Amino acid sequence: MDAYPYNAAVDLIERNLRDGRAGRTAIVDDRGSTTYAQLSELVNRAGNVLRSLGVMQEQRVLIAMTDSVEHVALFWGAIKAGIVPVPVNTMLTSADYAYLISDSRARIAFASPSLVERIEPALEPEQQLVVAGEQLDKLLALASPGLEPAATSSDEVAFWLYSSGSTGKPKGALHVHTDLVRTAELYGTGVLGIRPDDVVYSAAKLFFAYGLGNSMTFPFAVGATAVLLGERPTPAAVMRLLRERQPTLFYGVPTLYAALLADETNRRETASPRLRLCVSAGEPLPREVGERWKARFGADVLDGIGSTEMLHIFLSLREGDLRYGTTGKAVPGYELEIVDESDRPVAAGEIGELKVCGPSSAIGYWNNRARSLATFRGGWTYTGDKYRQDSDGYYVYCGRSDDMIKAGGIWVSPAEVESALIGHDSVLEAAVVGHADEHGLQKPKAYIVCKAGVETGAALGEELKRFVKDRLAPFKYPRWIEFVEALPKTATGKIQRFKLRDP
Repeated sequence: MDAYPYNAAVDLIERNLRDGRAGRTAIVDDRGSTTYAQLSELVNRAGNVLRSLGVMQEQRVLIAMTDSVEHVALFWGAIKAGIVPVPVNTMLTSADYAYLISDSRARIAFASPSLVERIEPALEPEQQLVVAGEQLDKLLALASPGLEPAATSSDEVAFWLYSSGSTGKPKGALHVHTDLVRTAELYGTGVLGIRPDDVVYSAAKLFFAYGLGNSMTFPFAVGATAVLLGERPTPAAVMRLLRERQPTLFYGVPTLYAALLADETNRRETASPRLRLCVSAGEPLPREVGERWKARFGADVLDGIGSTEMLHIFLSLREGDLRYGTTGKAVPGYELEIVDESDRPVAAGEIGELKVCGPSSAIGYWNNRARSLATFRGGWTYTGDKYRQDSDGYYVYCGRSDDMIKAGGIWVSPAEVESALIGHDSVLEAAVVGHADEHGLQKPKAYIVCKAGVETGAALGEELKRFVKDRLAPFKYPRWIEFVEALPKTATGKIQRFKLRDP
């Protein structure tokens, strides 16, 4: 289909004004409630702020902000103005931000106050920093509440999301304007049946593709209410929010579901009695976790898999068709195939790589032709995930095609963690693999070969964990350290990580 005039912000924000939902609550965050009429005006003001700062159409702006209505307004205001927002992880280091800013060539970075000390050193002299709070509030207050939308098209790049890669260097996935509404139609409405009276809360943050759809695209498509939490989604913070805001839809990751279940006092009565449905993604949901959640909280958990490249979930369980221990079946509107190394479909029950075809796929990676050609092929997106289909057609997760680890729903590159460990004076060699915790969830585990004469033990193990935490984003540190005499290697000296993984 040829491109046509279309702007995602005009569609998904302003449809609520046209459809009589101007007075409905769009966002509830740490600062209060915002109606759809107020949100629309704030989006316009944010777009005008960007234009007043000299940002031109198609240029990028970095958003490193905790979840808030201002974050929402900047994202959609940029899109309405034809400017490309790049929301990024708020848990990274200065070195990480320096790479993202350089790679995206962002003109301006917007940052929450808590991130300034990490963002500021990453900026070049010609790049500008705007801090959320007093500075951003003042700019928004001075900006015009009316904004003429940019003349964008359906096939024009609307925003970027960074996806980690096997080398550890993030890749900028380029998404066009219509990708957003397609996920809302196919998963938000088609699978979840989201409706205007829903109140949604996503523990996954707005900078994730998962959280972006959960807290913005899906609720805005129907006029529902999204609850945002600025702080980290610890079990205590999540339970407090469930209790106070009474959401009907809750989105989490398996690690969080397991942590909430670990406290026997956490149950439907102490959370939200209004919960009608829950969603899990980011890593496979263990069968036992799904069944225990349903028994204690009285709401089904729909496990699914999505990706930054596909923008949201394309393979999922659904109400009335639950089979915990599997990832369900294709979301209507997406095609799936499991193929071997020669790109041929595997026989029923055999393991292969999952590939997906659907209308929300990114068009490629920024400035990375080799990875784009490897991932996006002839309408298909190759996920790097290993799957098989059982005898009833349900998809069963079997691991990764590469060595990447999904820990708490966030990709971790073993090579990056190994490089940090080898920087310690005591370490000769290191190999990092995924290891299952007591809930069956993957976390990094490090196998360490120390230099001659080094005394190994628990004290050194804890020191190495702290060493990695000081150098990388904290979620990447190895949860377990095991000291070994040697690492398994090929004849050419490559580490055979598969021999160190859980059988």
